Amino acid sequence: MNWRKLRTILLTVLVLALIPATRFYQIDVPLLRFLQGSRHVDPLSLHLSGEFVENNLGTEQEPDGSVTVRMIAQQYLFVPHCILVPAGVPVHLRITSADAVHSLTFNGADYAVKVLPGTISEAQLQFPRPGEYQTPCREFCGAGHYAMRSELKVVPREQFPSLRPEERGSCAAR
Repeated sequence: MNWRKLRTILLTVLVLALIPATRFYQIDVPLLRFLQGSRHVDPLSLHLSGEFVENNLGTEQEPDGSVTVRMIAQQYLFVPHCILVPAGVPVHLRITSADAVHSLTFNGADYAVKVLPGTISEAQLQFPRPGEYQTPCREFCGAGHYAMRSELKVVPREQFPSLRPEERGSCAAR
């Protein structure tokens, strides 16, 4: 057999093996979630009903003292654009995408959340002290990707309960 043919065959096999491996989180994971029926939302109608309607987005304090943050990622912004959470309290992040794959990261913290259309991504976060975290998208999502940023502000734990719900979701308190 000719070495050139052998090299071409091996390269072809390698490329064909790598394609599914690189698409695991974008194709296989959402497909499995969809088939299992958990954490599924319709990206075209998530603003109309369910947990991701506009008045449910932002920060909500739970009876156990933790907070739940609901967000939507869409080209080229995160909604809400700025949220407040209390320091030292468990934060349950629930986020979905309206259009493409995104990756929400928190500069200065080791948290990153892959956000896929049609699924609800969840993460458990906790920020020990007050501060501000820029939250850029780290998954290329189109021409305006470079400007896709939001902000997370961590306020003192004792200040958080006194904030009105609209202040928690818009950073109006700062």
